Amino acid sequence: MRRLICLLILCFCVAGTAGAQELNVALTINSDKIQGSNKQLFNTLETALTEFINMKKWTTATFSQNERIDCNFTIIVNSVENNRFSCEIQIQARRPVYNSTYSTTIFNFRDTEFDFEYTEFEPLEHTENTLDSNLTATIIYYIYMILGFDFDSFSLNGGQQFFQQAQQIVTLAQSNPSWNGWTAFANKRNRHALATALTENQGNIFHTMWYNYHRKGLDEMSANVDRGRTNMISSLSALSELKNARPTSILLQLFTDCKLDETVAVYSKATMQEKQEGYKLFSELFPAASSRYESLKN
Repeated sequence: MRRLICLLILCFCVAGTAGAQELNVALTINSDKIQGSNKQLFNTLETALTEFINMKKWTTATFSQNERIDCNFTIIVNSVENNRFSCEIQIQARRPVYNSTYSTTIFNFRDTEFDFEYTEFEPLEHTENTLDSNLTATIIYYIYMILGFDFDSFSLNGGQQFFQQAQQIVTLAQSNPSWNGWTAFANKRNRHALATALTENQGNIFHTMWYNYHRKGLDEMSANVDRGRTNMISSLSALSELKNARPTSILLQLFTDCKLDETVAVYSKATMQEKQEGYKLFSELFPAASSRYESLKN
């Protein structure tokens, strides 16, 4: 598949910038909470961010137009004062399942610590190893997260380069104490926590599961539904291993947000024994989400 070829190119550092950009983003700025202000400001920023993401190549891999990663960025503006925005951002990304019309969610994350300064028509720029603002730093961080989860789903540890680039942004951003969302231990679900979880050794458990779940599970279903389902279900045992190693790992919550409903739907076509095993597994992993897998109980 195309991603496997791309990963070989990345591994051997062969330059290649031809082809379409990697992302196809639909970005929306929700300013409903802001009354009596210049709404054109939000439209300008929305357009600028969309072009910033979509028009730039973020890797050396070659993507055809129909292989671009579909993603949604929704920025909710809570307040604006003297060009300082206090916001939240929700990011979602999907990739197609091999030889099907179905797309699976590979990233679904809500970030409630997104403050930045912006002046209308201010150019959005990015220079390697330099961060100009918390706005572009955060957006670029999530671009690398999306690329990491996408490439990880096609090749074992294929996204590591991108997760490491996201970690580098965390390190650079910490030199700006006024930028929120980057501080270690300040929030168990902030950018620092996610990047650390994905680059520490314990994260290898999750990366292996992620590859097996997608490439050997979902992608296999077009050729053999039962084999694909069995491989997918088998991959989930790694989540128990992760919970034993990191009981409060942010990656467990990320799996819940991205995959729990999809996995329950796959289990619904399994044998009664597999359903019962799935219910037991989810009860141990995600007790607070019991209503979402209650259908597997009977």
